[in-house]
Amino acid sequence: MLCLWERRRLLVTKEKKSRQVAELSDRFSRSKAIVITDYKGLTVAEISELRNSLKTVGGEYKVVKNTLALRASKGTPAEKTQEFFIGTTAVAFGYDDSIGVAKKILEFADKNEKLKIKSAVFEGSLISHQDLKAISKLPPRNVLLSVLAGTMNAPVSKLAAAFSAPITKFMYLLEALKNKKEQ
Repeated sequence: MLCLWERRRLLVTKEKKSRQVAELSDRFSRSKAIVITDYKGLTVAEISELRNSLKTVGGEYKVVKNTLALRASKGTPAEKTQEFFIGTTAVAFGYDDSIGVAKKILEFADKNEKLKIKSAVFEGSLISHQDLKAISKLPPRNVLLSVLAGTMNAPVSKLAAAFSAPITKFMYLLEALKNKKEQ
């Protein structure tokens, strides 16, 4: 039989774990990009450097317990990555700029061989390491949106020019006739 202080300790631990699972599940649900990594061998300073670089693009890096991550990932896009929650595990979350998070993680992994990328979920789809590299080479979201807007605007501009061209030619024709009559 457990004594009172042991029961309280267990209760606090269960409450704390359930709170951690809820927070992690919320992060998984809100994330547009989820990168699961193995951080074995990284120093605290290196992990802090990675966290700071991810914060600049609206991302987050969190060391997670595999059992809690397995529970939290159920019903979220991260559910596809459950087989990768083994060993030392940390997760990079990208909330706003998912391409920026992919770039920062890959830049850090290139500089530091200790960081291993296990898996990634991008916009709800499980992707390979090569796909993550390809995504990281894309321009930022705002640049892609401006290119899209320019592409969508081009046909409208050409159409307006096509409609105004006959009127402009007609005006030049009238001007030429006027000049010819004056001479």
